[in-house]
Amino acid sequence: MATQWTRRQFLAALAATGLSLRMPGLVAAPGEAAITRPIPSSGERLPVIGMGTWRTFNVGGDQHLVNERTEVLKTFFELGGTLVDSSPMYGSADDVMGEALETLNAHDKVFAANKIWTRDGGATREQDRETREKWGIERFDLQQVHNLLAWEEHLDTLKQMKADGEIRYLGITTSHGRRHRDLAHIMEQHPLDFVQLTYNVLDREAEQRLLPLARERGIAVIVNRPFQGGSLFRRFQSEPLPGWAEEAGCGNWAEFFLKFIVSHPAVTCAIPATTRVEHMEENMGALYGTLPDQQQRRKMADYVAGL
Repeated sequence: MATQWTRRQFLAALAATGLSLRMPGLVAAPGEAAITRPIPSSGERLPVIGMGTWRTFNVGGDQHLVNERTEVLKTFFELGGTLVDSSPMYGSADDVMGEALETLNAHDKVFAANKIWTRDGGATREQDRETREKWGIERFDLQQVHNLLAWEEHLDTLKQMKADGEIRYLGITTSHGRRHRDLAHIMEQHPLDFVQLTYNVLDREAEQRLLPLARERGIAVIVNRPFQGGSLFRRFQSEPLPGWAEEAGCGNWAEFFLKFIVSHPAVTCAIPATTRVEHMEENMGALYGTLPDQQQRRKMADYVAGL
């Protein structure tokens, strides 16, 4: 009977031969460089595919599920990822992330991004400390005000925390296309390193104001809900990729959706979430190869809209 190879096994065997190959659906050829973007406020470069934890890492104390999520995180790091985003809003996700990082001894591999999510504007430092302890890290690389909740007080504290070296970067988030006008006002008035917002091949309102404003103001952009919480796959995974998808650097629907997002010049990083190693491998395929150009991006959006 023929041996069944996983993508990772194939790449490992290929690397052992010293050969280099790029095929649709494979994550990367050995030695292929990951696609990165600079954080405008510092020039530090981030891989364009990160990892979210919303819903996926909220598994309570189920050790079997914790172990599965640890394998997902391991795959993410092995395939070149660094930025992991979470929030106290996401149930047990911070506890699970802490256990996974400890198991993998990977605290030095992660670009740790989290959020302040409390109506108590005076509890910024306390919540940051509690979440750091769960992750087992000395400080977060990025701390964000979650969904603009009590943003004035929290942002003032985060500015001081950054000045004191307690965090490296600060930001503010929104999701599901909400409160774009409020976010734009904050971006115009405050020195942010990052914003986080919803953007994908169907949810494109951010193209009108927020993404151009981020470029103008020198603010990094993290994109959440890149798959609409999975609904893009439910709608389109039974449809064929267009014949020209490979020319745009896409070998599967995950790469198609993600490369549409990260090819926008204002986008720094997208943070898809998954519970499965094989889906993480597909997601990380968007970290390699080529990105679609402007003409190809228009074709991608038109193709999906026409299905």
